[in-house]
Amino acid sequence: MANILVTGGAGFIGSHVAKALMSRKDEVIIVDNFNSYYDPQLKEDRIKKLLKGFTPKLYRVSINNFDDLRKVFAENKIDKICHLAAQAGVRYSLENPGAYIQSNIIGTHNLLELAKEFKIKDFVFASSSSVYGGNTKIPFSEKDLVDRPVSLYAATKKANELEVYAYHHLFGINAIGLRFFTVYGPWGRPDMALFKFIKALLADQPIDVYNNGQMKRDFTYIDDIVAGVISALDKCQGYEIINLGNNKPVDLEYFIRIIEESLGKEAVKNYLPLQPGDVVATYAEIRKAHKLLGWQPKTSIEDGIKEAIHWYKDYYKLD
Repeated sequence: MANILVTGGAGFIGSHVAKALMSRKDEVIIVDNFNSYYDPQLKEDRIKKLLKGFTPKLYRVSINNFDDLRKVFAENKIDKICHLAAQAGVRYSLENPGAYIQSNIIGTHNLLELAKEFKIKDFVFASSSSVYGGNTKIPFSEKDLVDRPVSLYAATKKANELEVYAYHHLFGINAIGLRFFTVYGPWGRPDMALFKFIKALLADQPIDVYNNGQMKRDFTYIDDIVAGVISALDKCQGYEIINLGNNKPVDLEYFIRIIEESLGKEAVKNYLPLQPGDVVATYAEIRKAHKLLGWQPKTSIEDGIKEAIHWYKDYYKLD
């Protein structure tokens, strides 16, 4: 049993990780600022409903406020840090770049400084498949060069990987950076394609389909991602960057077709060009995850979408 700080613990991935940790009797300290990037009520409900029956210690603070964050460390004996808080979203980084610098750069720096001060040796953090940018070699390997990000979001995630390595090198902090590939599932973010499409179809509204539908994504189900995060926390040694992806890229048109079939509705598609910051395809090489973490994704896109739709209808009280 360990005392684990989960930043972004009211977020999509963070809340699921917190539940998994508490289910195995770890003590969890959650830090989340419940910001309004998307409906804060969803974050409140993750704490109230997804984590029902559990009692994490909850701090409503921003990781970019060093004094508030230091108080969390001073008041708790923290054994490991699971850093999942971030300003998410590729397209939003074009509209509000300062939010990404504050949360992703300054917030991560604050956590590293406090890990150093409080002598916390294990630091697992969220990176992103976005760091691969416009790489054309597939599948994406952790050995690939990632020095040409096509969005500010991706640039901040690459910067995180670099700074964490420096703290590992200088201060002996064990660290694993997990490059997540398009995570989806129940309690997911409403700004992501899956729930935007579900919402539109149920309301008989058209959906926006970018790059004229010529896109592929390595959609990875939330339960599989959680298993990878937990394994990284348990096996955190040295410094490693590891892909967590389903290793089975899905055509966007097929993704939409599964949603249509699950809902019994046909989408009206508004075809649009590729958006700034977007990439055409993602595809994770996951041999390193299997070797170091014993990790293998288990959930098919068909089963994952069905679970997500079931949750969506239940949460929003739809027939």
